[in-house]
Amino acid sequence: MPLIRLVRAGYIMAREGVFGLAQLPDLPAGPRIAIACARMLERRSVRDKSAQSRLSDALNRLGPSYVKLGQFLATREDVVGKDAARELSSLQDSLPPFSHEAARKAVAEQLQRPVEEIFVEFGQAVAAASIAQVHPAVVRSRDGTERKVAVKVLRPGVARRFQRDLESFYLVARIAERFHPPSRRLRPVAVVDTLAKSVAMEMDFRLEAAGLSEMAENTAGDPGFRVPEVDWLRTSKGILTMEWIDGRKMSDVGGLRSDGLDLEALGANVIQSFLRHTLRDGFFHADMHQGNLFVEADGTLVAVDFGITGRLSPRERRFLAEILFGFITRNYRRVAEVHFEAGYVPADQDVDMFAQAIRAIGEPIHGHDASEISMARLLTQLFEVTELFEMSTQTQLIMLQKTMVVVEGVARTLNPHLDMWKTAEPVVGTWIRDNLGPVGKIKDAGNLVGSMLRIANDLPIFADRIGRMSYELESMTQNGLRFDKATAEAIGKAEARHTRSGRVALWVIALSLAAIAVKQFL
Repeated sequence: MPLIRLVRAGYIMAREGVFGLAQLPDLPAGPRIAIACARMLERRSVRDKSAQSRLSDALNRLGPSYVKLGQFLATREDVVGKDAARELSSLQDSLPPFSHEAARKAVAEQLQRPVEEIFVEFGQAVAAASIAQVHPAVVRSRDGTERKVAVKVLRPGVARRFQRDLESFYLVARIAERFHPPSRRLRPVAVVDTLAKSVAMEMDFRLEAAGLSEMAENTAGDPGFRVPEVDWLRTSKGILTMEWIDGRKMSDVGGLRSDGLDLEALGANVIQSFLRHTLRDGFFHADMHQGNLFVEADGTLVAVDFGITGRLSPRERRFLAEILFGFITRNYRRVAEVHFEAGYVPADQDVDMFAQAIRAIGEPIHGHDASEISMARLLTQLFEVTELFEMSTQTQLIMLQKTMVVVEGVARTLNPHLDMWKTAEPVVGTWIRDNLGPVGKIKDAGNLVGSMLRIANDLPIFADRIGRMSYELESMTQNGLRFDKATAEAIGKAEARHTRSGRVALWVIALSLAAIAVKQFL
């Protein structure tokens, strides 16, 4: 029962002190009393814990679904608020591994062969998270050579657990929309829909493998960046086999320095690779924290774990580049116009007032040394200002902003004096010259001609469809509106339900009147 699971979740959160993080004076009387009662269940040992620790402990105790919910909400500060999003962003997706035998059984079931026939060796788990864990293994190629691979195995029963917990999340979302009108603007049910879709995609490793393959194609010619090669023959919905990366994790800054690597060049590579993927390809790794980045001996950056990715359409990439370039050149009027052209800000807002608000963000960056300016902070302030002008929520931009915050943070751990603008200019400037300059206009003209040729080729198809539509309209005029069998049956069932409901309502009314009459008679 979803309600029972919600009661259990509330109890665990109360025990771990999560409700103690709420700011009581800002809440209405009802919720304030409820939270005060919940805090009576709080364990004494949690009162000295930080907010991050309380949230992490509670969500980890509740299981994989709640860990993913916390990580997902960390990207939606428009829903949970900036403070909560910052606390949730520190949530570590790390759980104890499930048994080695269970992993072997899952591999055999998914790949429909005994583990011994698939791998020469299959080792113990080296990393475990809420959805899967990773095992080192060895495979033998057709020529007899052996190579090491990483095998990602889906947790047994995790899909069923997620589905069950999603029912609870939907219940909370529907209650919020029904009984708390201000929350309807945030569309809680739609938020859970997005979470459900994201998790479903993340639990199908064939999609992650496809993302790795697409990124490999996009970055084939990029200097200093690559992704692991996918072993498609040993990959299925619940198993992902890929090349083993012999590199040092980027979180080990001391180790990278002792390896003699250029940390400043590595930091620049992180930023430029991310911007290149975003602007050039419109497809980026949306979880580029230090644990998902490795550095090989020659300094090549290797990104892993493509469970969360982001996409930007060509139109959105153009707007993003123009916004960044507008800040660089101090053309705030153009930055404001781009927001209106993109439809991010409603047309009834004042573009001049919006440009003035943009100037309040942009001018301070020109009065400081470039190494003191955070591009991620600039985007964060930009989204804060747009809220004042009723900018609608753009999920893909929020994910981009969050990823840029993480990427910039990673780069600054390698080089605290990183000049974001100087580092980004080669990528942003090249993209703008290629897409917004004369070369870009020629490309646009070529695309327009190509589109017109495709329309010309499709004209016979359009003419045939118009002819059939004309015939159907004439037939409807002469013979009346006709439904196909499935539509007629659906209408009949709906009418039957309404009829039954009407009969029940009449019986209830009749019984009520009879009860009143009997009472008066007595």
